[in-house]
Amino acid sequence: MRATAPKQLEAAPDATPADDARVLRALAVLEALASAGQPYTLSQLAARLHIPKATLLRLIESLETRGYVMHMPDSRGHDRSIALGPSAAQFALATLANNTFTRACRSVLRALVEVLGETCNLTALDGDRVLYVERVETTEPLRLEMRPGMRVPLHCTASGKLFLSQMTVLERNAMLAQLTLKKMTYRTLTDKQSLAAELERLATRGVGIDNEEFVRGMVAVAVPVKDAADGRVLAALAVHAPTARATLNDLLEAVPQMREAASRLAPLLHLHDG
Repeated sequence: MRATAPKQLEAAPDATPADDARVLRALAVLEALASAGQPYTLSQLAARLHIPKATLLRLIESLETRGYVMHMPDSRGHDRSIALGPSAAQFALATLANNTFTRACRSVLRALVEVLGETCNLTALDGDRVLYVERVETTEPLRLEMRPGMRVPLHCTASGKLFLSQMTVLERNAMLAQLTLKKMTYRTLTDKQSLAAELERLATRGVGIDNEEFVRGMVAVAVPVKDAADGRVLAALAVHAPTARATLNDLLEAVPQMREAASRLAPLLHLHDG
């Protein structure tokens, strides 16, 4: 896995205590957004971190300039919420690369690939996109080429629909209001009411599905990787396959094995989740 690490947030060698405090506040903002798994408004962040709004606004502007956070407009185009930006994701990937997490994660995914015979992925929610964190490919020649660090839409992927389905209704509606439901294939759900109904069904089942909605001729299923302590969704474990080799029902039959693998991934992610 290769990722270009962005400029790190660090104090200069001659930093004063005040400089150190500002750096720690920046890290606190990033940690809060990462643990939330969803955008926060400025007011929500200020209340959560006990930082004055004026001070927090300057800090957010600085982080946004470097790409560590980004603003997401609501359905009315104002009261913009704040989410992690691409630089934060790149930094996280660079931190995880070539360490014990990567080896342990790949070991779990590789074992699942050997059982299922199809490519398995670990993904995370990254603002309004799905981020590929780790991946182990099938040995079959017919497969979808992706790589860690790539981002894909929420509305038409198994992982994306899983993340949406696991949100509260208020969180989900706010996210759907922001999304552009681009038609990727003839099966992509582009009507928000239809997608919302689908997400309700998936929430009950505890899975995400992609029935040729992202790439024609490819199906996928995802299950949540949850924190055992509080049930919070840390990531998604997904498997996908070409329809020439497997049906969506074939993949759904593998959900028990996927859940077992997800339970083994959860402690690894919890260690890096803070």
